[in-house]
Amino acid sequence: MVKHNNVIPNGHFKKHWQNYVKTWFNQPARKTRRRIARQKKAVKVFPRPTSGPLRPVVHCQTLKYNMKLRAGRGFSLEELKAAGIPKKLAPTIGIAVDHRRKNRSLEGLQNNVQRLKTYKAKLVIFPRRSGKFKNGDSSAEELASATQVHGDYMPITREKPVVELVKVTDEMKAFKAYQKLRLEQTNKRHHGARLKKAAEAEKDEKK
Repeated sequence: MVKHNNVIPNGHFKKHWQNYVKTWFNQPARKTRRRIARQKKAVKVFPRPTSGPLRPVVHCQTLKYNMKLRAGRGFSLEELKAAGIPKKLAPTIGIAVDHRRKNRSLEGLQNNVQRLKTYKAKLVIFPRRSGKFKNGDSSAEELASATQVHGDYMPITREKPVVELVKVTDEMKAFKAYQKLRLEQTNKRHHGARLKKAAEAEKDEKK
C-alpha cells in the first residue's frame, strides 16, 4: 500500500486526442496569397513606397527597453518645423505626423530632423495629373529615373558600441573606487548644510 496522503491515481487516457490535433496544410497557399496581395498593393500605391509613410526613430518605453530604437507613430510638429516642412503638406508627401508627440531630448530631435531632411532631398513628387506640372513637382528627368521602393525605406539601425581595451596601470590598481564613491555620497549629503554653515560664518564675520 502507498504511504502518505497522496492523490488517488485517476488518469483518463481515452480522450481521443487525435480529434483535437490542429494541422496547417494551407501554409504554401497562404504564402502565395500574401505574395500576390503584396504585388497588388505595390501596383495600387505606385509610385509610393510599399512600406507606407516615413516614420520617426523613437526609443521604446520603460526602463527595460528604453535603449532599443523603433519606428514611432509620426513626426512631432516641432521636428517638422525644424526641417522646414508644413504640417499639412507632410501627410501628402509620405510623412507620418503625430501632433501629440513631445520631444524630450535634443539628440532625438536632431536625429529625426536629419532623417526628414535626407528624405526631403531624395523625394520625387509626381504631378497629380500626368503632364501638368505645378510648383513643387519634380522635373520630367527625375520622374523618368524614379523607381518604387520595395521593403523598408530608410530602415532603423542601431550602432553597436565599440569597446576599447586599455592596459591596467599601477595607478588604476591603487585607486579605491568604493571609498571614493562613499566619500562623494557623503559630500553630496552634507552639501546643503555646509553651504548654510559657511553663509552663517560669513554673516558673523561681517558683524
